[in-house]
Amino acid sequence: MKNTAGSYQRACDHSAPIANRRSRLRTVFLSASLVAAAFGVNSSVSPAETASACATHGSWIDVKTGRSVDRGELFHDLVAKNAVVLLGESHTDVDHHHWQLHTLAALHGRGGNIVIGFEAFPRRLQSVLGDWIEGKLTDEAFLKASEWRQVWGYDAALYMPLFQFARLNRIPMTALNVERKLVARVGREGWEAVPESEREGLSNPAPASPAYQRELARIYLLKKTMPPGAVGPLPSAREPHMPEPDEAALAEAMKEPEFKRFVEAQLTWDRAMAEALAGAKRKFSDATIVGVLGSGHVADGHGVPHQLKDLGVTILTTLTSESVDTACKLVGTSYADAVFTLPPTDKTSAPERPRLGVLLAQGDGAPRINNVVRGSVAEAAGLQAGDHVVRAAGLETRNLDDLVEIVGRQAPGTWLPLSIRRDGQEIDLIAKFPTPPRQDR
Repeated sequence: MKNTAGSYQRACDHSAPIANRRSRLRTVFLSASLVAAAFGVNSSVSPAETASACATHGSWIDVKTGRSVDRGELFHDLVAKNAVVLLGESHTDVDHHHWQLHTLAALHGRGGNIVIGFEAFPRRLQSVLGDWIEGKLTDEAFLKASEWRQVWGYDAALYMPLFQFARLNRIPMTALNVERKLVARVGREGWEAVPESEREGLSNPAPASPAYQRELARIYLLKKTMPPGAVGPLPSAREPHMPEPDEAALAEAMKEPEFKRFVEAQLTWDRAMAEALAGAKRKFSDATIVGVLGSGHVADGHGVPHQLKDLGVTILTTLTSESVDTACKLVGTSYADAVFTLPPTDKTSAPERPRLGVLLAQGDGAPRINNVVRGSVAEAAGLQAGDHVVRAAGLETRNLDDLVEIVGRQAPGTWLPLSIRRDGQEIDLIAKFPTPPRQDR
């Protein structure tokens, strides 16, 4: 379940896994590569050496050449140069967050000052991050004060180790984002239609490169194929059945006014994080500034890296992690400067979180359903747009957090009693969560 304000932004944020996987085998706009230059990487690497490095998990590889990178030299160089370092992530992948924590620890352990910026927080919550670092908030109080479930909504357990690492080491945390309603408004009306006084101080974004526009066109077309009201991560292009739009479809999509606004919304988002990172660099000139953000904003140097360069930030390195299932496919592309290889993907290891399948907003004393996703548990239960969920599992649901927590506790195959207020009357319904498919052994 996600609120309406977040539906547009979250769809965009999963753009990289969709658009870039199929385009990585082509030569595209090259991002700055500190890795090869800094370590004197020999470009004449044998195919056998490349295949071994990218197919072995627990390795750092130079994406441009495929050669292994010495991790000690990598982190020493980044700290010595006080670089801006972008850590691209999949928000729901636990291994990505483990990798981020280890990378932050390695950078910190080199003795340099670091500052960590997070996409998860809009800048209006900067004071909350300060209170957290100062030890003024418990974990629970921090998540409540930062409006975690309303603003970000992904599993807090994935991110808390990063936040705790920063607090324990008194590492400054910086809010990189802007309000979702600004990004959504640009998506509806366009950048120029938003008065300058309502842009949260953002300057005009640098135009998207042709390559970035093509990647966003792929996302745009895929998004249009999804059912109305669909929420959650877009399907990943790692899956072989994902269609690749043909050139004619891409060309037509790029002519649509709606697509132009779609690009401007993404640029607004990219620019906001780039400006926050550049601002942190000015404030902490002797520190390594680390950005924790979705890989869609990092891949191929198109998003935040492109905006940072426009802002004059040139000492920049992009890092990400990939399973050995896909890491070798990245060699020779500009997807990132260096990639950490993760174990093979295990599709059965992490059960999917229960989803009711609704878009929510705060209503009169209870969460209000704004939209019901087609084919969802909510649709099967008979929930409708405009319903207020007043109780779930016999417990009162006064706000979105109450309902999200109750749904999150449901096990696969369970039935969840719901009391709905509709047209002044209270109705009892049952939401039946499906049993996961049996895994044959």
